[in-house]
Amino acid sequence: MKKFKTFLALILVVTVFAALFVGCGKKQQTSTDKDKVSDETNDQKDNGKKEEKVFTAFHAVPGTEVPDDNRMLRKIAEKIGAWAKVTWLTGQTADERIGIMIAGGEYPDLITGSTGTPSLIEANALIAIDEYWDNYPNIKNYLSEADWNKVRHSDGHIYLIPQFGIIKGKEMATEHWDEAFWIQKKVLIWANFPQIKTIDQYFDLIEDYMKEHPTTADGQETVGFTMSTEDWRYFGIENPPLFLTGYPNDGACIIDPETITAIDYNTIPEAYQYYKKMNEAYNRKLVHPETYTMSYDQYISLLSTGRVLGTLDQFWNFNTAVEALEAQGKFEDTYVPLPITIDGERVDRWHSPAALDVSNGLSITKSCKDIEGALQFINDLLDDEIAKMIYWGEEGVDYMVDENGVFYRTEEQRSNIRNTDWVTQNMVSSAYAYFPHYEGLFDDGINAIDPNQQPGEYYDSLEPVEKELLDGYGYKTFLEFLSPSLPNEPWYPMWSYTNTWTTDTDYGKARAKITELKHEYLPRAMMASPEEFEDIWEEYMEVYRTEVDIDAYLDELTAEARRRAELAE
Repeated sequence: MKKFKTFLALILVVTVFAALFVGCGKKQQTSTDKDKVSDETNDQKDNGKKEEKVFTAFHAVPGTEVPDDNRMLRKIAEKIGAWAKVTWLTGQTADERIGIMIAGGEYPDLITGSTGTPSLIEANALIAIDEYWDNYPNIKNYLSEADWNKVRHSDGHIYLIPQFGIIKGKEMATEHWDEAFWIQKKVLIWANFPQIKTIDQYFDLIEDYMKEHPTTADGQETVGFTMSTEDWRYFGIENPPLFLTGYPNDGACIIDPETITAIDYNTIPEAYQYYKKMNEAYNRKLVHPETYTMSYDQYISLLSTGRVLGTLDQFWNFNTAVEALEAQGKFEDTYVPLPITIDGERVDRWHSPAALDVSNGLSITKSCKDIEGALQFINDLLDDEIAKMIYWGEEGVDYMVDENGVFYRTEEQRSNIRNTDWVTQNMVSSAYAYFPHYEGLFDDGINAIDPNQQPGEYYDSLEPVEKELLDGYGYKTFLEFLSPSLPNEPWYPMWSYTNTWTTDTDYGKARAKITELKHEYLPRAMMASPEEFEDIWEEYMEVYRTEVDIDAYLDELTAEARRRAELAE
């Protein structure tokens, strides 16, 4: 699914990273002056103050950095004696950044490699966690033995700890964080709470609203629709055929549940129908003209204006734009997912229960000089009391506890959480979001780990316009706009397997070719004139049939799906 940008200047960036990612186990400091560090360490010892360990961490995804003096970062560090200086991906793809690290041989202490994880393992850059974890029960017991075996590398060792989809107690989701057709809340209120279930209904609604509102309240030109299309973030181009057909996001394919056989959704009739509909919407001038050429940053900037009525994307991919809108007080311009299928009759599968991603996770690198300290740090973050500090903050300051032990926030506390500047200085959940953590309930069995999933508190924390929308539909959460999730099949998600592929195999080469052809032909087809669309589609299908080893691709996916099904029996 993911295609990689051209590498930047190698030598320059390696030099930068060599300076950036210093060894672990140092006390809290930001200076690189060794004499100053030594003096500060001696002063701490003389004052009898406990020395804190600081670990460098890099996640090969975009994220938000927090300052070193962040209140909860410091509170947690004081309690467990360690913290992480976290940096995120900027200006490069994951493979580019990881490739530069490998070339230079220098790594942060802790790393989430994203699509670069297989390369890190191949380069022997990661330590085998299972050789140490007997002394760290929170880590060892984080997954079942069966799930750890899914993570285990072919050499028998475990090099990463998954961060997402690990449920404690029960799932408590109130919002949809994955892919969907999204529409601004104000549009649904304006239209008197319609039921939108097909692509035609979706774009008709957008067109009707645009006719009545050619500009926004602040005088900007209204944009009907856009989506993310750059590099690997082209979810709106790649995934819809499987969703529109009524299947969950296996990513790489459709799995027939009766025969456990992989099906290529790129060539099914629903794929043609989807791209034809998108071509029609483009020619009706409902799609922003630069949708298929703009960068990801330009896409986020455009959404952040509040001008865009609809998008098709993974929510986590554009959540920064939503946060920007909320910071401006434009809650009516934020988005709701819609249960769209190709005919409006099938059960939509846009939302699925949390699933274990065995292809990615947090790892400790060979550059770390305090492996046991790093493991202890991760182990401590998995403790319930520390998790409460990460996600809720300080009791009595950031949240309250009622007579029944239920967590809630006052209006003042909710106001603080809505203030992004305040959050940056006081809350640490964004810094530790890519560290291993649970979802669901704390051990008390009554409080959600994520405050946004706390029953009652979630609805009470919403803005008036959001409550108006939910009340209009008779809902209590925005997740209710989609059909209730069905249990995951044992092979779900298949993308957790294809994300480990390289081009050293026939099926890996086939996957890379599929990605290449999609990037080349599908934007052309969707931007073509109605007369040109058919010719481009036929050319695409012909090249696809002749240049993609689809049998190798599907055979491998079928074998893996059946293997997973057998393991689940």
